[in-house]
Formats: sequence, structure tokens, C-alpha cells
Amino acid sequence: MGRDVHRTLLAEGGLDRLADIAAVDTSRLVTDYATADPAALAAAEVLFTHWGSPQLTDDVLGLMPRLRAVVHAAGSIKHHVTEAVWARGIAVSSAAAANALPVAEFTLAAILFANKGVLGAARQYRDARGAFELLPHFAGRGNYRRVIGIVGASRIGRRVIELLRPFDLTVLLHDPYVDRAAAAALGVEPVELDELVRRSHVVSIHAPELPETRHMFDARRLALMADGATLVNTARGSLVDTPALTDELVSGRIHGVIDVTDPDHLPSDSPLYHLPNVLLTPHIAGSLGNELGRMTHWAVDEVQRYAQGAPFAYGVGPDELDRSA
Repeated sequence: MGRDVHRTLLAEGGLDRLADIAAVDTSRLVTDYATADPAALAAAEVLFTHWGSPQLTDDVLGLMPRLRAVVHAAGSIKHHVTEAVWARGIAVSSAAAANALPVAEFTLAAILFANKGVLGAARQYRDARGAFELLPHFAGRGNYRRVIGIVGASRIGRRVIELLRPFDLTVLLHDPYVDRAAAAALGVEPVELDELVRRSHVVSIHAPELPETRHMFDARRLALMADGATLVNTARGSLVDTPALTDELVSGRIHGVIDVTDPDHLPSDSPLYHLPNVLLTPHIAGSLGNELGRMTHWAVDEVQRYAQGAPFAYGVGPDELDRSA
């Protein structure tokens, strides 16, 4: 894992439990397998990884002949788990389910705030520095019988759907892997993507990053959004055509809650930094602060299951990668 996340996990005590379960030196950090202690690699049976983990190539795995499992204390494994891992029959686990929780919470807040017009009201109040006409500002705003479009029934998408249930909202879902019976069980209405975009007051993206999902929100599809609707993206920046989104947001026709962008960091002169109809955040929806501890404890639980000879609760297989972030 990276040095910063290692220091954070040590400081929060998130790695302490490992010492009760496994023979491990939690102060040992590997950021580059080429410079790591060869004896330690040769003895390793389980790798405990996090953000910043170097790739597990075939050559690297050759340095770890006893390796049987990779336990990732974060979300996506796509950055470090390669085909060579699957070819060697190494078991893989991810704390993606734990990371889904804060993303879903962030999304819920974004949806409710977007429908309520909170950002606009706060800005208007700041400018007025006193009373202003509330009813004209809130015309057409609110969370009563609004339509929410969820793009992707991923772990996060499903958790968002669950969190939305107590509210008086209509929830649409687009996911090619979810049939009508499964959608009914989720309590949502399955629709094609263009219909979802047209009908929704808020569109929230929870689809995986794949070649076929790149720019799924292009200029044509963004133009289908109703005037005043909000796009929420906490998934991957590449799912949205950034220039096309910028044009729509600059026009003021729609609103945006944008936590991920393509590129990851927009140019300093991007108008998205200062547009009044945009909340731009630096990829904070996922686990940060003490939420890292949740992922760590879920991962340590997986190591404990492995030590007891039990299967992983959150195992990941190669067949799942085309449907995950």
C-alpha cells in the first residue's frame, strides 16, 4: 500500500487486530516488490493490500511461491490484481462492500440536497445577508414525489436504493443485468437509460468503468436531461464526457454534483470550480478519515476467516470484474 495510507491505518489502530490473527509485522510496508525483502516475500501466504499497492504481475508472484490469498482493505482490485493472480488460483477478497457505504451516504445527501435546492438557497442567503423571498426560490423544488434515476445496480447503487426507500420518491433503475422480477424485488422501475435520463429529476451514476461505459453520458444523452435536473457522479469520471458536461453546466440548464472527473484533476481554469450550479468535490464520497477503519476491520475479518479455513465473505472472482468498479 502507499505510505500515507499505511501511516493512517497504523495511527488509527486499524492494523492492530492482524497481530492477533497472523504472524505479521504491521510496520513492514511494501511499495515496490523489486526492493522488498526477498525472504519476507518468499514466506508470505497472505498479502494485505490497500490503495497504492503495486501490480501483482507474474514475475512478482514468482517471488511469493507460498502466496495463497490477497486481501484488499479497499474497494477496486483492478489496479493491482492481474490475470496472473487468477491463473495461479490465488483467492482474492475486497472491502468494496464496506467502501460502498459512505459513497451511498454521500449520494443520498446529494440527492436530497439537490431536490431541495440547498446550494442555491445558501448562495442566495449569503448574497442577501438577510431575508429574501423563499417561496419563489423554492418553486418546483422539494423531495415530494420526485423521480430519481439510478444508473447501475452495483453494491453502491443497491445501497442507495435501500437508503431512498423511506422517502416519498419514485426510483427508476437502468442496469442490463437486472430483469423485471429483480427490479420489483428492489422496489424500483426498470427502464432504458434514455428514458431514465428524460424522466429523472436527479440522475445518479453507479455503473462500472468499462470500455462500453466510457462516455455513456455524452452530449446527446446529457441533452436529454430535463431543465433543472441534477447529475450526480460518484462512480468514475470516464463515464461522462467532461467537455459535454461542462457545456451543459456552463449553460446553467442542469446542475451537477461531481465527485469524480476525467481527468482526475481538472485544469485550474475549468469553470466547474466556480459555477453556482455545481458542487465539485475531490473524490471524497468513498471512505476517508475514520471510515478507512471500517474497510480495514472488514479486511481483517477476511484474514480471520482464511486462518480458520472458512471461505471469504467478500471474495472476488475474475468473472465479476466486468460488472464492478
